[in-house]
Amino acid sequence: MKCIVCESAAIEIFDVIDQKKYWKCSICLAKFMDKTCLPTSIEEKAHYLTHQNIINDQRYRNFLSKLATPLRTKISKGDKGLDYGCGHGPALADMLKSNGFDMDLYDPFFFPNKSIFSKTYDFISCTETVEHFFYPSREFCKLDSLLKKHGWLGVMTCFMTSDQFFKNWYYRRDPTHVVFYCEQTFEVISKKLDWTYEIVSKDIVLLQKN
Repeated sequence: MKCIVCESAAIEIFDVIDQKKYWKCSICLAKFMDKTCLPTSIEEKAHYLTHQNIINDQRYRNFLSKLATPLRTKISKGDKGLDYGCGHGPALADMLKSNGFDMDLYDPFFFPNKSIFSKTYDFISCTETVEHFFYPSREFCKLDSLLKKHGWLGVMTCFMTSDQFFKNWYYRRDPTHVVFYCEQTFEVISKKLDWTYEIVSKDIVLLQKN
């Protein structure tokens, strides 16, 4: 068995909580749920439909601006973007479109537009998405193939900062959150894919394809 993020064999059991087993990678420091404990697609979609992600909700848009604002400094009006894992309320894409960017949507449950896989993009946004990846290594390789040379990937996910609080951490308690990252995780991902990366603020990382 290997790390689902960096594919290292240097993993060990991290914890068992509510009959769910979690692994820890000593290379990228990711923590991830055992594959036998993953939610079904029916369970996933049902949970996502409980999210109050309303496009014109100003509080939600303010939350998303934590990624949108620094990402806009790296891209130019007219650039082609993809909101990957946009959910059923693609507010970030709407925000970026209103700022002059051409946006496509993809979500395996709500916008399963497979035509995006034949395109390439100047930038890709992933807000509250990467923690849902069952196979992050594959997904990041897929994102790499979708990015143009020197394109940007903007990621928002809650970084894990302390192992001791994992059991009661609100982010872990979401049943669809199956992998957890820290700053070092993105350093390892970047090296593996020959990207550069920048932690711009808490829980926000911008990665650039070389």
